[in-house]
Amino acid sequence: MIGEPLVWRSQLYVPANNPRFIAKAHTRGADSIILDLEDSVPVDERPGARAGLADAVAQVGQSGADVTVRINSPEDEAFADLEAAVLPEVRGIYVTKVRDADYVRAVSERVSELEAARGIEVGTIRLVAMVETAAAYLRAEEIAHADDRIAGLVLGGEDIALDLGMVPDADTLAMPKQHLSIVARAAGLVPFGVMGTIADYNDLDAVREVAERSRRFGFEGAACIHPSVVPVLNAAFSPTDAEVDHARRVVAAYAEAEAAGKGAITVDGKMIDVPVVRRAENLLARSDAIRQRGN
Repeated sequence: MIGEPLVWRSQLYVPANNPRFIAKAHTRGADSIILDLEDSVPVDERPGARAGLADAVAQVGQSGADVTVRINSPEDEAFADLEAAVLPEVRGIYVTKVRDADYVRAVSERVSELEAARGIEVGTIRLVAMVETAAAYLRAEEIAHADDRIAGLVLGGEDIALDLGMVPDADTLAMPKQHLSIVARAAGLVPFGVMGTIADYNDLDAVREVAERSRRFGFEGAACIHPSVVPVLNAAFSPTDAEVDHARRVVAAYAEAEAAGKGAITVDGKMIDVPVVRRAENLLARSDAIRQRGN
């Protein structure tokens, strides 16, 4: 994995062919803006969206959000999108309908060629692999280890549910989503997504419940299509003040115990050992990274 871990609690999809949405995207408070060249853009409008991508990137990133681009599949469409998307201001590429490790490597190689040709340090632009078919799901581990440029994994719930002939809901998606999260962690990647679906963005309480549950399962952020969901995701995927306070006390108490030559200790009536301390340290590091974003 290249570079710093991604802190993308909220990832707001913005159609790359919609000037009105592009103009407002930087005001929404999302950690990441995904300029979409895929599903939200009709085929006949994609050339125009590519032509205007550099301007769109500049607009959506002006308030500090990390700018990313979701590209099409298969290769001819994907590579045409990459020609437009490999820009100095772009932080990541969402690679749709990943088939296998070879496909990931082909995309990465093309990104490297374009970075080199355009004076961008090779390896700057990260990849998020989107697993959206049953066949790709069975190759998730090889996909996760395919290339150092990969930083995150996403299970496309709606697409894989269609491929499997099942209804995309919390019950049906629980196992594949959790499994993909485990695959991501084993490869040192960030798992993105939710344990269920947030398609109904009008019910923000339900969105909050799903997102908070997803953080408990190890997910670190999710994508949304409506700006009203952004603050909910930012809050749900952030440690609470109480969690941060507890983590600080755990780390401090354990350091004091270590210095005194003690083993396991208790904080708030609960036993504290090494895994608990490491979890507290990870939470504090995550809290610091979120605070440093500043947007």
